Amino acid sequence: MAMKFGLLLPHFGEYASSDLILEGSKLAEKLDFDSVWVRDHLLFEPHGEFESAHRDFYEPLTVLTAVGAVTERITLGTATLIPYRHPLITAFTLASLTHMVGPRVIAGWGAGTFDHEFEAIGMGGIFRPELVESNARIFEQVFAEDNVSYHDDHYEFENVSVYPKPTGPIPFWYGGATPASARRAAEYCDGWMPGRITLKTIEKRIGQMSDLVADNGRPMPTVGVVPPTTIAKTEAEAWAGTSVDGLLAWANERGKWWVKPPSGKFETAQDIEGSLIAGTPEQVVEQTKKFEDIGVDHLVFDLRLSYERWIDSIHLLGEEVLPHLR
Repeated sequence: MAMKFGLLLPHFGEYASSDLILEGSKLAEKLDFDSVWVRDHLLFEPHGEFESAHRDFYEPLTVLTAVGAVTERITLGTATLIPYRHPLITAFTLASLTHMVGPRVIAGWGAGTFDHEFEAIGMGGIFRPELVESNARIFEQVFAEDNVSYHDDHYEFENVSVYPKPTGPIPFWYGGATPASARRAAEYCDGWMPGRITLKTIEKRIGQMSDLVADNGRPMPTVGVVPPTTIAKTEAEAWAGTSVDGLLAWANERGKWWVKPPSGKFETAQDIEGSLIAGTPEQVVEQTKKFEDIGVDHLVFDLRLSYERWIDSIHLLGEEVLPHLR
């Protein structure tokens, strides 16, 4: 299967803009990208390492509905939804979305990073990966059946039918870089999609999932990834505002689930290869091919480091990178 390519939309932070979202999505479809993607937060707290303090965050399923209305074929993905909505509400919304834009939705899920978002709605203290699995189990039933009764530790309902049913399959992916995220993907999901991660870590997780599906008889999950990406005509412009030293400091502080070098500490650019795609179009082609070589099926360029040149970056990727990767 040829690797697919997508873009993370600017629906959050300083450059959140309906014009940029819609114009960028139409341009991405024109330039033969396969997909566009959104993140999810309820009470957005910017990640200080990569984002400004600006707290605008457009609701993701609303964004995808608007994008679907101005495009025809491009896949609409969530990377990732977090489980603060009731599963029946989310199922109703996703199914309705497929009737509005066609069967081109991927529902990527994650447990969420911030406790405060769940505490604010009375869901504090819950082990959130269980909520993700609940959503998966409930969707599987209500999308296919009527008069569904369901009970687990978090949700309970009797004799429920959700209409309309989706117009086609809505793949359920699990997001996260941890060994547990890969295990959950292999147990009950259609795909696995970490965000920032290293090539060596992806390779190890793919091996882990391969072993699990060999035992449980499920299909191998589609492997996605959302690497931070900065592209420009010159290497200097692409790297402006970031550095290998800064990336290493972040990795040593936050990359506890990544595969570490023998020293136990990230010390060189090679140690964190894959955690950032950066450079000229030629360099981005070379770096992106390495993801394909280790088994990535769907790569989503996360341009949040340079949303100020969003349209220019789409042109560079679509005109000078993708043709060399197809």
